[in-house]
Amino acid sequence: MVKRVAILTNGGDCPGLNAVIRAIIRSAEQKNIECYGFINGYKGLLENDYVKLNNSKRSSGLLNKGGTIIGSSNDINVFRMKKVVKGKITYVDKSEQCIKNLKKLKIDCLFTLGGDGTQKSARDFTKRGVNIIGIPKTIDNDVPCTEVTFGFNTAVQTATDALDRLHTTAESHERVMILEVMGRYAGWIALASGLAGGADVILIPEISYDIKKVIEKIETRNKIGKNFSLVVVSEGAKPKNGEISVKRVLETTPGLDSIRLGGIGEQLAIQIEDMTGQVTRNTTLGYVQRGGVPTATDRILSTEYGYKALELASEGVFNVLVVQQNGRLDFVPLDNVVGNNTEIGAASGFTERTNLRKVDLNGDMMKAARAIGISFGD
Repeated sequence: MVKRVAILTNGGDCPGLNAVIRAIIRSAEQKNIECYGFINGYKGLLENDYVKLNNSKRSSGLLNKGGTIIGSSNDINVFRMKKVVKGKITYVDKSEQCIKNLKKLKIDCLFTLGGDGTQKSARDFTKRGVNIIGIPKTIDNDVPCTEVTFGFNTAVQTATDALDRLHTTAESHERVMILEVMGRYAGWIALASGLAGGADVILIPEISYDIKKVIEKIETRNKIGKNFSLVVVSEGAKPKNGEISVKRVLETTPGLDSIRLGGIGEQLAIQIEDMTGQVTRNTTLGYVQRGGVPTATDRILSTEYGYKALELASEGVFNVLVVQQNGRLDFVPLDNVVGNNTEIGAASGFTERTNLRKVDLNGDMMKAARAIGISFGD
């Protein structure tokens, strides 16, 4: 019987995290289950830094609150921690200390709120005997086995609002306006916001684009008197025979995604202006997409995920990820989430073995976008 559960939020902040926490706390109270939160994700788990969450005051005012009340971290891999011995860098596995901390606190189940990296570590902990239930969080919508992650809808709404505003400037000044959005190696935000915001060109990581095709679309619009264009580009998009635009490569612990993407929007702006002579400007939306108040859709989804996670724990169903499939709540083994990326402590993100959920090029959104004349640069 589950008597104590704990929550950690890991990776980038995301609208809806607090709504999930709230749902778990309140569902736990109904079943007389104690609830704890580890501070700053896996870092707090390693350092045994936690707070008790079981009371109505802790869960009050969280539904519409952005960020996470228990903090987050995206720069630690407890399975491969950096250690300097006599001037030489080595890496050690600190996961056993995390497990000891869980046992000392008598935690029966740990809820991991995060994206592909968080759930990869969660799966690795299950191989060490920890009971875990993952909840898919990321604005990128790239966690496999689920139709949607919480935070995605809010990011899309933010990007759509930006496109609505850029549209007026583009039309007033007869310019090409580019919006660079997040998404890493998946183009979900670009596709959804571009479709909702009336983009003329959408460039995503799943399709290497031909700049000549992009120019062709812009010039075709100019010929029919539409002397402005809107372009949405995902940060991970790349030209044919080219590479993704890397803003910086960080010195991080092995097992973490050290690549920071960015800059493709500015590159496109220069190319388009040089090739068309038309004034072109780029706006990089950046972290605005990740912060702030969650939409109603994300509040509902987060609440559903939180309640379902606690229900599964009460039923003794562990080592799974709560998902939405065919519009209904369900769960899948964490082994399915990591796919072939089975090595303990291995990296998630941009690797051949990583099991990311990418845009379905034959899906309904893609079909709708192409049907109404949106160009993908191919």
